[in-house]
Amino acid sequence: QVQLTESGGRLVQPGGSLSLSCAASGRTFSLYAVGWFRQAPGKEREFVAGIMWNVERTKYADSVKGRFTISRDNARNTVHLQMNSLKSEDTAVYFCAGKAGPATEYGSWGQGTQVTVSS
Repeated sequence: QVQLTESGGRLVQPGGSLSLSCAASGRTFSLYAVGWFRQAPGKEREFVAGIMWNVERTKYADSVKGRFTISRDNARNTVHLQMNSLKSEDTAVYFCAGKAGPATEYGSWGQGTQVTVSS
């Protein structure tokens, strides 16, 4: 099993920046990819960005392309989400999750970290 723990969420003003971290522990060698998701009040959880664990390949939701950057530090088993030019609509609980293969679903969800974009 892989355990994932998010951190870094806080209140930030519109136009500001924030970096989230997702620390992986346990059977990290079984990871194929790690993704960031978010869920705003009253809305369904949505994919934000993903990165493959052993290959330099990333994917982004259209709503965050050009503003968010996902990266990983394999030596520290950590995935980061750098968020720039934040908007009020980015307000949500952000989760990270892992998947073990290209055909598997994301699982091993973390507890989430709250990001609030407001003046």
